[in-house]
Amino acid sequence: MSIASYLAARLSSDVRVLANQQTTLEWRERRRSSFERYISEFVLTELGLGDSEAAQRRLEAVAGIAELEATEAVRNLGKALIQEGAIPSKAEIDAYHVAISAVNGMEYLLTWNCTHIANAVMRSKIETVCREQGFEPPTICTPQELMEG
Repeated sequence: MSIASYLAARLSSDVRVLANQQTTLEWRERRRSSFERYISEFVLTELGLGDSEAAQRRLEAVAGIAELEATEAVRNLGKALIQEGAIPSKAEIDAYHVAISAVNGMEYLLTWNCTHIANAVMRSKIETVCREQGFEPPTICTPQELMEG
């Protein structure tokens, strides 16, 4: 689930999901004002999928956040992340999440995607490919990691 999905969803009965939801809500209330926030067209597209009422709630959760532009450099870096094995081809959209953050010089990429993005094994590969392509990678982290500071 995405950050916006956790913000907009009904509280889960799954203990792990509920913990992530509560952490995300707490981050929004306590810490979001400490950061400039940006979103990409990739995220907006994902948030608009599925049940129309749920999609509306997700899109409302991110209303007013500045949108990053997907450029040719973003497409090229996304492809490189996949070709170099930093992100699997089945998770192509995740490669573009990373790419748009790196190309636009974002300091952090906030995500709950611990399978393909916020993952200690994947993170070092992602950072290497970004740097080889001439971009400083963002610090990839979960809301929990940005709670203190």
